[in-house]
Amino acid sequence: MLFRKEKNNELQRWHLIVLAIVVVFAIGVRIYSARWPSATVQIGGQTLSVLVADTFQHQVKGLSNRKDLGDFQGMLFVFSDSGKHAMVMRDMHFPLDIFWMDGTTIVGVTPNLAPEPGKSEAELTPYSSASPSNMVLEIPAGFAQKYGVRVGDKLKIAY
Repeated sequence: MLFRKEKNNELQRWHLIVLAIVVVFAIGVRIYSARWPSATVQIGGQTLSVLVADTFQHQVKGLSNRKDLGDFQGMLFVFSDSGKHAMVMRDMHFPLDIFWMDGTTIVGVTPNLAPEPGKSEAELTPYSSASPSNMVLEIPAGFAQKYGVRVGDKLKIAY
C-alpha cells in the first residue's frame, strides 16, 4: 500500500510538470503571436516605418480598430504566394492608400479608400490589384497623390 501511494504521488508530480510546460509554452506562443514586427519602406522619395503583417492572424487584424497608426506610418502585408490578394476596410477609422507590389515593383494603386463603418463582413468592398502581388502596403490616404507614386515605381524594404 505504501509503495502504491508513492507511485501515485510521483505520477501526480509528473502530471503537474507536464501541465506547467504546456501552460508556459501556450503563454509563449500567445506573446509571440501578439508581437508585430516592423520594417522600413522607401517609397515616393520618403522613408516610412511600418508594421509588418506576415501571419494570417496579423493579416486579418490589419489596421482594424486603430484610431491612428501611432509611431508608424503604415502596414506592410507580406504573403507567402503571389496572387490577387483582396483587402477590405474592416473596422477602419481613417482613409488609406493601398499599394500592391510584386517584389519591389508597384503593380497596383488604389488611393483614398474611405472607412466603411457599420458594414457587415459580407457588405465590405473588396479591393485588389489587376496584377498578382505578394505584398500590400497600406498608408494614410493622400500619399500616392502627394508623392506621385504610381504603378511601375520601385520601392525598398528593410526588415
